[in-house]
Amino acid sequence: MPVLLTRAGLIAERVTQAFWPFWTVLFFALAPLVMGWQDFLPLEAVWVYAVVAVLALLWTLFRGFRRLNWPSEAEAVARVDARLPGRPIAALNDIQTIGAGDAASEAVWDAHLKRMQDKTREARAVEPDLRVSAKDPYGLRYMAVLFMVVALLFGSIWRVGTVTNAAQGGEVLAIGPVWEGWIEPPAYTGKPTLYLADIIANRIQVPQGSFITLRLYGDVGALSVSETVSGRTEDLGAATDQQQGFEVTQEGEISIVGEGGQTWKILLLEDNAPTVEFTGPIEADAQGEMSQPFSAMDDYSVIAGTATIALDLTSVNRRHGLTIDPDTRDAVVIDLPMPFSGDRADFEELLIDDFSQHPWANFPVTMTLQVEDALGQIGASDPENMILPGKRFFQPTARAIIEQRRDILWSKANAPRVAQVLRAVSNRPDELFPDETTYLRLRFIISRLEETESDGLSDDVQTEVVEALWELAVQLEEGSLADARARLERAQERLEEAMRNGASDEEIAELMQELREATNDYMQMLADQMEPSPNGTDQPDQNQDNQTISQDEIQAMMDRIQELMEEGRMAEAMELMEELNQLMENLQMTEGGEGGEGGPQTPGQQSMEDLAETLRDQQDLTDEAFRDLQEQFNEGQQQQGQQGQQDGQQDGQQPGEQPGQEGQQPGQQGQDGQEGTGQQGQQQGQGQGQGDNTQGGLTDDSGQGGEGGGSPQSLAERQQALRDGLNQLRNGLPGLSGDAAESAEQSLESAEGAMDGAEDALREGDLAEAIDRQAEAMDALREGMRNLGQALAENQMDELEEGQGTQTGNAEGRPEPERRDPLGRQMGNTGQFGSEESMLQDDINRRAEELLEELRNRSADQERPQLELDYLRRLLDRF
Repeated sequence: MPVLLTRAGLIAERVTQAFWPFWTVLFFALAPLVMGWQDFLPLEAVWVYAVVAVLALLWTLFRGFRRLNWPSEAEAVARVDARLPGRPIAALNDIQTIGAGDAASEAVWDAHLKRMQDKTREARAVEPDLRVSAKDPYGLRYMAVLFMVVALLFGSIWRVGTVTNAAQGGEVLAIGPVWEGWIEPPAYTGKPTLYLADIIANRIQVPQGSFITLRLYGDVGALSVSETVSGRTEDLGAATDQQQGFEVTQEGEISIVGEGGQTWKILLLEDNAPTVEFTGPIEADAQGEMSQPFSAMDDYSVIAGTATIALDLTSVNRRHGLTIDPDTRDAVVIDLPMPFSGDRADFEELLIDDFSQHPWANFPVTMTLQVEDALGQIGASDPENMILPGKRFFQPTARAIIEQRRDILWSKANAPRVAQVLRAVSNRPDELFPDETTYLRLRFIISRLEETESDGLSDDVQTEVVEALWELAVQLEEGSLADARARLERAQERLEEAMRNGASDEEIAELMQELREATNDYMQMLADQMEPSPNGTDQPDQNQDNQTISQDEIQAMMDRIQELMEEGRMAEAMELMEELNQLMENLQMTEGGEGGEGGPQTPGQQSMEDLAETLRDQQDLTDEAFRDLQEQFNEGQQQQGQQGQQDGQQDGQQPGEQPGQEGQQPGQQGQDGQEGTGQQGQQQGQGQGQGDNTQGGLTDDSGQGGEGGGSPQSLAERQQALRDGLNQLRNGLPGLSGDAAESAEQSLESAEGAMDGAEDALREGDLAEAIDRQAEAMDALREGMRNLGQALAENQMDELEEGQGTQTGNAEGRPEPERRDPLGRQMGNTGQFGSEESMLQDDINRRAEELLEELRNRSADQERPQLELDYLRRLLDRF
């Protein structure tokens, strides 16, 4: 059997090597015929192609037979024998020539033959060598196969039969159908091409605009075409033309008249006009850039759209400079944004634009959306009444200037009146303008207006004046605030650069002080420029999208950033720095946050505070676990170098020396300003070991002193308590709806799961794994707090829109907490901030002075450990 298979392989090998040019030429010759080229080429080209192909095939076939060497059985045996060690098959055919007749020699010879015979049982068939790459270095055979495969995919093998008709000049009808036809729907529909010969039904529904192509084969006049779907009246051509094409514009019939002909009833698929609608209220950012959500839909695809904005003159409050008729202005038309990719049949987008400097900014307008499909059908939305967003100015002088700019844009006839008002505004420059430059710019604008009183205000002067007024108002409104914001950003950038480059403690302290000063200046500028409420009361507008945070919380975040940097935990410091940046981007300051001392808390506010407290507790617990891990690492290193001394130190050491140093360090982890933290640490360092479970992590629940807060088991119990508390918080969350509420629930569930994993790791003594899980829990808690805050804001906004709230209370009728500036002062009746209120109560001032005096006394005691003295000096530098 191995010899037989090997011989079959030899046959395949030699046939392949001899005839590969033949099948290569065959594939090259068949591919064009399968594609149907013979139906389009001239008769002469078909004959030339046929002759060349036949000659090439005959030559390669003759060459193959000449080179074909049919393998014999002996060649197959020799190939199998060559693969066996010692060529045993050839050895069996050998004859003994030396020692014949000698019994001993013959015995050896017989043993040799027996071994060779045993080896022949291991014979296996030898695979043929079908490679011809050496003879076909350019890979022509692969090209031929590729051409043939493509031809079979896009053509038909039956088209080869039509070559005889083409060679005879069309004297004989083609084999198979004597006509062919295709219906190609418009590209925008995404529908496939229909092959008429495959359609049995005589009723076909196609989109309007489909293109029909018909080809007739055979004698001219044997077949003809009649149709009523194109609506053509000119350039009809002959009904017997061999190839015809026309577009479907109406319902009708198509008939192929003659032998084998067929008739179809063409019906049009209804293509409805596109639709567009507003999907939400218009929104605007602090700079006046608007964002209008909308959705559009069509049967196939929306190709373009516009938004038309027109002034709603009937809704304008016609007072002051608006009493006269406005100058004629065309409606504003802007293009709607279309998806760059994906389906345009049904999509949602945001129309984003900035009309802050437009004459209709902050005026009532109507907006109408229009979309168009590929057929040119138009769909429009109902006009939406809205206030066109624009930049809002809060500084009184800037607001007055912007109002006069509005009047000039309303009508050029207002120029003399505007010049008089602006001159009145500039009457007392020392009281209204921060510097002489802004005053001089206003005087120049007034002079330009007064120059045009005789001839009237031209378009060029109007453009020049309104641009100058805008720049002046922006300078008055944002000049100082922008400088404060720029200083804050520079301080943040310098601190982030220091984090990346590993700054020293002195550099960190200097940069943190710069950041604190820049933050305080920025908050003060925000307080000075806060807008009074429209109703004239002392309460500002409630912006539910802003994030509320107290000044103390910002200071605590900066304290935590500095601590993390001093400990070398730069990654965590960078993360907390990013959170601080986000808070400062959208700042709304109160003395104690929403629901602080200014009024009662809602359930949502209470949940936010509880989650914040849980996050702080988790951070403290993580710090203690990290210190325990460091302690274990340090002990491991000491055991390697001082194995003999370690036992004696452990036996003789009492909680009076080493724990005393440990007890001083957690004072750095405690809250600033808490008297007794360092003192408690010192007392425990002296061996008292009080089981008070302080916040600084000096003791655990069992009262065992130590830097890390006790054994891993005690840390696990505290972790379990945190997890149980978070579970209770989750169950007590207020009923909220929306995606943000669902995200908050998922984040808190993830945090609980991470706490559970941290608890298991602590019970097993795996502090590294516990710290990783605790970090995951803190990340999930932060994400949950952000989502919960967003959900609370969205639900409160929904309640206000539904009319459930009142002007002076919240949705449940409870009074809102008093609004305060960044320094805790209440707002006055005019919207300004009062300074009469005492920022700190007398007892708080007295207590702060006592604490400061105590810190000075302790820092002067040089007998205290150096670690404690360094900590006290840092506290004094900070406060």
